[in-house]
Amino acid sequence: MRRIDLFCKLVAPLVISLLDAVSSELAILATGSVTIVSITIEYFAIARVYHSVPALTVPKTRRQGLRSGSNGSMPCHNICTGPLAYVRHRAFLPSFALSLLYLTVLSLNGQMITWLIAIGLGSRTIGALRGVAALSELSATWLAPKIMEHIGPVRAGIWFLNWQIICVTVACVFLWLDTTITVVAIGTVAAVIASRVGLWGFDLSAQIIVQEDVEAELRGTFSSQESAFQNAFEMLSFAGTIGFAKPEQFRYPATISAGAVALAGVLYAAFVRMRRGHLVHLSKCMGRDHRKKYGWGRIAQNEEDGGHALADWLSTTHNP
Repeated sequence: MRRIDLFCKLVAPLVISLLDAVSSELAILATGSVTIVSITIEYFAIARVYHSVPALTVPKTRRQGLRSGSNGSMPCHNICTGPLAYVRHRAFLPSFALSLLYLTVLSLNGQMITWLIAIGLGSRTIGALRGVAALSELSATWLAPKIMEHIGPVRAGIWFLNWQIICVTVACVFLWLDTTITVVAIGTVAAVIASRVGLWGFDLSAQIIVQEDVEAELRGTFSSQESAFQNAFEMLSFAGTIGFAKPEQFRYPATISAGAVALAGVLYAAFVRMRRGHLVHLSKCMGRDHRKKYGWGRIAQNEEDGGHALADWLSTTHNP
């Protein structure tokens, strides 16, 4: 599903930029037409899922506390139930770390495109850059499953997130360099494009952790809270460019974005430390002989499903 989404993001900017080069009115009409068709398909798909899953047709029961309220007001403890369940859940840290990544202007959308236009790039160039970025993102949908198959989603997540931290740091460094705008633009855009592999690789890793850890009865509450935080951080990213609206001030919201990614890395590292007991495994169980004997995939599977039984045994036996 993520691959389909990113493929559309690859094709759309290229097609629209070509249409816009011919006629802006044609590009607008094409966008409107595709939107109407998409809405029709979306509602059909929603209805199909609704009728295919019997549990969705069962009316939700109201809590006794809500029934007893005469004025329809909801007690404070009921209002706080969702956020508290989200924050206290064992999958909170990877989910919140993923939400923090929405506080960014270092992506070829919205704010960064406006900055690129302000420094003189044309629509064709920007469309091509968005296409390259989408290809980078699309590669993560093949790369991430292969890496997770060998080392598990928990460890894969921290590697992908570290890669993103490195890339956005490089992008910020270029924005602060006292050099020509051409060098700044090339360095920043190249680093941002490279960071998309880390972003979507971590996204897939975090979503797998959430899907496996969150109980069925809490999935709706958990996902709604996650979406709320993602939307809030995305609004803050727009607030950053409102506060620093001039093109030469783009470095400030970009630096804030890099800080958000770094904070996400710290939170996820804390989660990995709690889940696995360590961040970097330096024991002999990571040697070539044990990789051949047990296999990366088997070690990763035991770490995720069996409470690290195999990895802990190897660590105790070969690294006393």
